[in-house]
Amino acid sequence: MKVHSIIEATKRPAVYSKGTAQMWVDKYISDRLLEVHLNPEIELASRNGATIEKTVRWILDKVPGDRLEILDLGCGPGLYAEKMAVKGHTVTGMDFSANSISYARGSADCKGLGITYLHQDYLELDDENRYDLIMMIFTDFGVLIPEERERLLKNIHRALKPGGRFLFDVLNENFPVKEAGAKNWESVEKGFWRDKPYLALTESIYYEEQQVTLSQHVIIDGSEEVDIYRFWIHTFSHGGLEGILSSHNFRDTECYDRLIPDCDMYRSEDVTFCISKK
Repeated sequence: MKVHSIIEATKRPAVYSKGTAQMWVDKYISDRLLEVHLNPEIELASRNGATIEKTVRWILDKVPGDRLEILDLGCGPGLYAEKMAVKGHTVTGMDFSANSISYARGSADCKGLGITYLHQDYLELDDENRYDLIMMIFTDFGVLIPEERERLLKNIHRALKPGGRFLFDVLNENFPVKEAGAKNWESVEKGFWRDKPYLALTESIYYEEQQVTLSQHVIIDGSEEVDIYRFWIHTFSHGGLEGILSSHNFRDTECYDRLIPDCDMYRSEDVTFCISKK
């Protein structure tokens, strides 16, 4: 491993530059993520069961109907999809992680739930006039770079039935996204990123013009390549969300704060739920 490669990997990248690796397609990392999803004591990949149940009740109160056609984007292991299906709705879950989809299918089969699970990048959504509700939970919307966000909203609008709703949550302006600049390193025999010794160099970088923070993780494990994982974190105001959605022909946008309790990643006041109609 050349020192020059490490120096290049840890330089401030151009805004919205892609990393060299994705954790969702790495079998070892996706196994760790699934463990975190399913651990009721940790709220780093999903919220706890009581909060999920409360959120599902709130969603179905906002989108009434006896048998809704629901699409859960970024469904993970099916924590929300199963609760929707139990209440009699027709549910499709979509996720980029083969590991999560495999678990979700097995869980639904064991419980006799007729949920359709798709192993697919939700940016490739190509349905038309199919769903009453498309949901995207746990602030996934805010990690999309602008061109991905534009593409997704176009596809969601097409996939909704007339009058169908898009419901999602984001980090809002209360979240301290500007508190960047921290650099940390971790050297372990085995951990989240690898099942062998590695060094992890982690940094948060704020881009003022775009008002976005990069969380960057550089993983060095003795191989010839340096793996770089990048996560872009956006925050939104109510007005900003209304503008983004109206530009894609959504209407009657409503925003709600403080619907969930504090968790390991953020406070209740940091999260806004948004619902908008086709």
